[in-house]
Amino acid sequence: MIFYFSGTGNSQLAAKMIAETTSDEMISINNCLKKGKKNTFQSKKPLVFVTPTYAWRMPKVVEQWIDETDFAGNRNAYFVLTCDGSSGNANAYAKKICKEKKMQFNGIASIPMPENYVAMFPTPSEQECKNIVEAAKPAISKLAIQIQKGEKFPEPAISFRDKILSGPVNGIYYPLLVHDRGFTASSKCISCGKCARRCPLNNIVMINGKPLWKGNCTHCMACIAGCPVEAIEYKKSSKGRHRHYIMEE
Repeated sequence: MIFYFSGTGNSQLAAKMIAETTSDEMISINNCLKKGKKNTFQSKKPLVFVTPTYAWRMPKVVEQWIDETDFAGNRNAYFVLTCDGSSGNANAYAKKICKEKKMQFNGIASIPMPENYVAMFPTPSEQECKNIVEAAKPAISKLAIQIQKGEKFPEPAISFRDKILSGPVNGIYYPLLVHDRGFTASSKCISCGKCARRCPLNNIVMINGKPLWKGNCTHCMACIAGCPVEAIEYKKSSKGRHRHYIMEE
């Protein structure tokens, strides 16, 4: 089974390509989180987790979901992380999850994708994003073939800096930066409610036709990047930046 978490579509695209090559089923972790129920999955094929990289490792909401989910059948696990830069020492934390869940760790791989963290960082132009996505496709296809053949991903080289980024820095990053107090909706809002429907944590409600953030945000950027009229901003940081959004509904 191919499990994916995706805010703007990078990881969804990678998961879709892997599923097509391996003729396997795709499961949206977003939808599982929205339903808020404990899940049990039975898979004959390897378990493949495709996620973005948040502060140099898998998103905490994904790590927690895997921990709380029961997996039966095939115990081989692969991890594919989409990222703009580095996934740091995410390898060590994926191994830890596998040990706790009694899975066979078959490796972790990083795929360069367009920067979509519009709330914090400059983002590429629309054409630059398209070029990056096209350049990533051969690498995704290569990983898919390795998974299909049951080959393990090569062990990545990990530096001391990687360990610091995925460890102490990751621990500081969430309480310091990951909150929704900066999100606002301007008068351009058309009350479509797409931001509320797309939020994987059910953190947005529509009040008098406008989105209200409730305080439980993971910074997936689904709301701000997917707004059809670009009515949502994050403080002053996001203004004028391209919103990369290729998510299929």
